[in-house]
Amino acid sequence: MIPAFPDTAHPPTAGDVARVLGARAALWAALIERLEVAHGPLRLEWKHYGKASGWTLKIFKGSRNLCFVSPKDGAFVVAFVFGDRAVAAVERSGLPTELVEALVTARKYAEGRGVRVEVQSSADVDHILTLTAVKLAS
Repeated sequence: MIPAFPDTAHPPTAGDVARVLGARAALWAALIERLEVAHGPLRLEWKHYGKASGWTLKIFKGSRNLCFVSPKDGAFVVAFVFGDRAVAAVERSGLPTELVEALVTARKYAEGRGVRVEVQSSADVDHILTLTAVKLAS
Protein backbone atom coordinates (compact mmCIF):
# COMPACT_ATOMS: atom_id res chain seq x y z
CA MET A 1 0.00 0.00 0.00
CA ILE A 2 1.41 3.38 -1.00
CA PRO A 3 1.01 5.86 1.86
CA ALA A 4 -1.26 8.82 1.18
CA PHE A 5 0.71 11.10 3.50
CA PRO A 6 4.44 10.31 3.54
CA ASP A 7 5.66 13.82 4.55
CA THR A 8 6.93 13.56 8.13
CA ALA A 9 6.66 17.30 8.73
CA HIS A 10 2.92 17.69 8.12
CA PRO A 11 0.23 15.50 9.69
CA PRO A 12 -2.86 15.41 7.49
CA THR A 13 -5.75 17.77 8.09
CA ALA A 14 -9.42 16.79 7.80
CA GLY A 15 -9.43 18.44 4.37
CA ASP A 16 -6.38 16.45 3.28
CA VAL A 17 -8.05 13.20 4.32
CA ALA A 18 -11.32 14.08 2.56
CA ARG A 19 -9.45 14.99 -0.62
CA VAL A 20 -7.45 11.71 -0.66
CA LEU A 21 -10.41 9.48 0.22
CA GLY A 22 -12.82 11.04 -2.25
CA ALA A 23 -16.16 9.22 -2.16
CA ARG A 24 -14.99 7.09 0.80
CA ALA A 25 -14.57 10.18 3.01
CA ALA A 26 -18.18 9.70 4.15
CA LEU A 27 -17.30 6.18 5.36
CA TRP A 28 -14.29 7.58 7.30
CA ALA A 29 -16.55 10.15 9.01
CA ALA A 30 -19.20 7.50 9.70
CA LEU A 31 -16.62 5.17 11.22
CA ILE A 32 -15.31 7.79 13.65
CA GLU A 33 -18.83 8.90 14.57
CA ARG A 34 -20.12 5.36 15.11
CA LEU A 35 -17.06 4.41 17.18
CA GLU A 36 -17.70 7.39 19.47
CA VAL A 37 -21.41 6.54 19.77
CA ALA A 38 -20.62 2.90 20.55
CA HIS A 39 -17.66 3.41 22.87
CA GLY A 40 -17.83 6.99 24.16
CA PRO A 41 -15.12 9.62 23.82
CA LEU A 42 -12.06 8.54 21.87
CA ARG A 43 -8.60 9.99 21.48
CA LEU A 44 -7.45 10.31 17.88
CA GLU A 45 -3.72 10.66 17.32
CA TRP A 46 -1.86 10.91 14.02
CA LYS A 47 1.44 8.97 14.06
CA HIS A 48 4.10 8.76 11.38
CA TYR A 49 5.61 5.27 11.27
CA GLY A 50 8.09 5.88 8.44
CA LYS A 51 8.16 6.55 4.71
CA ALA A 52 6.77 3.13 3.85
CA SER A 53 3.57 3.64 5.86
CA GLY A 54 3.28 7.42 6.21
CA TRP A 55 0.76 8.95 8.60
CA THR A 56 -1.70 6.64 10.35
CA LEU A 57 -4.54 7.60 12.65
CA LYS A 58 -4.27 5.73 15.94
CA ILE A 59 -7.57 5.48 17.84
CA PHE A 60 -7.57 5.09 21.62
CA LYS A 61 -10.29 4.48 24.19
CA GLY A 62 -8.68 5.95 27.29
CA SER A 63 -5.13 4.64 27.20
CA ARG A 64 -6.09 1.51 25.26
CA ASN A 65 -5.24 1.30 21.57
CA LEU A 66 -8.32 0.25 19.59
CA CYS A 67 -7.07 0.31 16.01
CA PHE A 68 -4.96 1.99 13.35
CA VAL A 69 -6.59 3.72 10.37
CA SER A 70 -4.47 4.28 7.27
CA PRO A 71 -5.77 6.44 4.44
CA LYS A 72 -4.75 5.69 0.89
CA ASP A 73 -5.88 7.00 -2.47
CA GLY A 74 -9.65 6.49 -2.62
CA ALA A 75 -9.84 4.12 0.36
CA PHE A 76 -8.65 3.38 3.86
CA VAL A 77 -7.58 0.37 5.89
CA VAL A 78 -8.29 -0.33 9.55
CA ALA A 79 -5.79 -2.59 11.33
CA PHE A 80 -6.18 -4.42 14.64
CA VAL A 81 -4.01 -6.55 16.90
CA PHE A 82 -5.75 -9.15 19.08
CA GLY A 83 -4.52 -11.35 21.89
CA ASP A 84 -5.57 -15.01 22.23
CA ARG A 85 -8.80 -14.37 24.17
CA ALA A 86 -9.91 -11.74 21.69
CA VAL A 87 -9.11 -14.02 18.73
CA ALA A 88 -11.34 -16.69 20.27
CA ALA A 89 -14.10 -14.09 20.73
CA VAL A 90 -13.77 -12.99 17.10
CA GLU A 91 -14.22 -16.64 16.06
CA ARG A 92 -17.57 -16.63 17.90
CA SER A 93 -18.61 -13.15 16.72
CA GLY A 94 -20.52 -13.99 13.56
CA LEU A 95 -18.18 -11.90 11.40
CA PRO A 96 -17.63 -13.07 7.80
CA THR A 97 -15.64 -16.28 7.52
CA GLU A 98 -12.90 -14.71 5.39
CA LEU A 99 -12.29 -12.00 7.99
CA VAL A 100 -12.17 -14.51 10.85
CA GLU A 101 -9.86 -16.80 8.87
CA ALA A 102 -7.52 -13.90 8.08
CA LEU A 103 -7.17 -13.25 11.81
CA VAL A 104 -6.94 -16.87 12.95
CA THR A 105 -4.30 -17.74 10.36
CA ALA A 106 -2.26 -14.55 10.85
CA ARG A 107 1.23 -14.93 12.20
CA LYS A 108 1.33 -14.65 15.98
CA TYR A 109 3.62 -12.03 17.48
CA ALA A 110 4.26 -11.11 21.12
CA GLU A 111 1.51 -8.48 20.97
CA GLY A 112 -0.95 -10.83 19.24
CA ARG A 113 -2.35 -11.50 15.78
CA GLY A 114 -3.19 -8.77 13.31
CA VAL A 115 -5.96 -8.29 10.82
CA ARG A 116 -6.63 -5.51 8.33
CA VAL A 117 -9.99 -4.45 6.92
CA GLU A 118 -10.11 -2.33 3.77
CA VAL A 119 -13.24 -0.22 4.12
CA GLN A 120 -15.33 -0.35 0.96
CA SER A 121 -18.86 -0.12 2.34
CA SER A 122 -21.00 0.49 5.43
CA ALA A 123 -20.92 -3.28 6.05
CA ASP A 124 -17.17 -2.98 6.60
CA VAL A 125 -17.81 -0.21 9.14
CA ASP A 126 -20.22 -2.60 10.91
CA HIS A 127 -17.47 -5.25 11.04
CA ILE A 128 -15.03 -2.75 12.51
CA LEU A 129 -17.54 -1.86 15.23
CA THR A 130 -17.83 -5.55 16.08
CA LEU A 131 -14.05 -5.91 16.19
CA THR A 132 -13.64 -2.88 18.48
CA ALA A 133 -16.35 -4.21 20.81
CA VAL A 134 -14.53 -7.56 21.01
CA LYS A 135 -11.25 -5.78 21.65
CA LEU A 136 -12.67 -3.70 24.50
CA ALA A 137 -14.41 -6.72 26.05
CA SER A 138 -11.25 -8.83 26.17
